[in-house]
Amino acid sequence: MPQFQDLPWQGREVRVEYAWVGAPAGRAPLIVFLHEGLGSLAMWKNFPERVCAAVGARGLVFSRPAYGQSTPRAPDEVWGVDFMHRQAYEVLPRLLDALAVEQPVWLFGHSDGGSIALLYAGRYPERVAGSVLLAPHIFVEDITIENIERARIDYETGNLRAGLARYHDDPDSAFWGWNHIWLHPPFRQWNITDELHGIRCPVLAIQGLDDAYGTLAQIRGIAECLPDTQLLEIPHCGHSPHRDQPEQVITATRTFINQRRQA
Repeated sequence: MPQFQDLPWQGREVRVEYAWVGAPAGRAPLIVFLHEGLGSLAMWKNFPERVCAAVGARGLVFSRPAYGQSTPRAPDEVWGVDFMHRQAYEVLPRLLDALAVEQPVWLFGHSDGGSIALLYAGRYPERVAGSVLLAPHIFVEDITIENIERARIDYETGNLRAGLARYHDDPDSAFWGWNHIWLHPPFRQWNITDELHGIRCPVLAIQGLDDAYGTLAQIRGIAECLPDTQLLEIPHCGHSPHRDQPEQVITATRTFINQRRQA
């Protein structure tokens, strides 16, 4: 069952939905799961439990403000180009501190969540043992914008809104916060390559070869900046490797974390 933690955010108190999964607290490593731009705690389904069972880890899964059962966006809240930086530098550390999480932790991020994981690891290198990234973004590509534009049409005229309503108390809060900023013209210049150089932890970066929201240039760009990066390029896999090829992702994650823990 989800629990809730109040945090200061955007000049007000917000409620953040979270849940503990996997092994009991103690000596088990902790994996923090960071969802995609339209994701939530519930949208992960049982995948975090499966990862934690495979690794022998405990997991922390949460919905960022505006998502899931967390507090929706305020009526006048407009996200800036730095919205992922603010999640990495403000929301995530505040949540971990409020929950008295012992660090370093392992980060497991998907899409925008992967970018947030990179930003957090770059700002707080001593707090991260390692990062597993699924389809992360480090810069903006034309293919990403083209498909986010298609998502807007589907949300307005198709079935996307009804689908998201199963995972968000306020699907408009989740969708429009994400969609408006990604399609905001200044966001085309967003690039976090410089922030990667502060990262000291090992990285496993995973990309599907059929990803409609990004190309292999994203994870290969990470590897160019961070020598301690393993790449996994998965065929027959789109933007959500944990849904399209879950067994391959779980096996790679288990091997990566266990090898690094023993090093």
